[in-house]
Amino acid sequence: MTKKKLTKKQLLKRAAKIKLLLTDVDGVLTDTGVYYSAKGEEMKRFSIRDGMGIERLIELVGVETGIITRENSGIVKSRAQKLKIEELHLGVFEKDKTLEEILSRRNLSAEEVAYIGDDTNDIEIMLKVGQSACPIDATRFAKNVSDLIVNSKGGFGAVRDLAEIIIAAKQKKTNKKKGTNE
Repeated sequence: MTKKKLTKKQLLKRAAKIKLLLTDVDGVLTDTGVYYSAKGEEMKRFSIRDGMGIERLIELVGVETGIITRENSGIVKSRAQKLKIEELHLGVFEKDKTLEEILSRRNLSAEEVAYIGDDTNDIEIMLKVGQSACPIDATRFAKNVSDLIVNSKGGFGAVRDLAEIIIAAKQKKTNKKKGTNE
């Protein structure tokens, strides 16, 4: 299945409606690598740029970020705590079902949610949200259903790219309401 690609104007219109950004972890917040120490400790690499994007979303336009991942890892919990992410769902195999629960609990519509994923286990949720995105190095499966392919690789600023698009769209919408053209 391939989704029809949206124009820049359509993408920005959708981005302006976003109230919650949801993200996968491996391949989006990380570079898909898993590192092991000599003692067998698992480690993951996260981008500081993505963290700044998450902070800017909440500070500048009031958009929260959540994580939905198959991973059930203390490392992911620690990263979520550092970024003050409260919407944390670990060990999830049916992400679209978790989305439905989030929408109901938060009284949101699907069009008010963005999701960024990179692989086949993200497709169902990507088809249900208002704006779907994937890193430039995502699988072809994710690219085929994504509304937007961001310029950065997973773990190297992909979430930041999407965050900045949402921020710009929401600020432009706010400025239009105020009657300014900044």
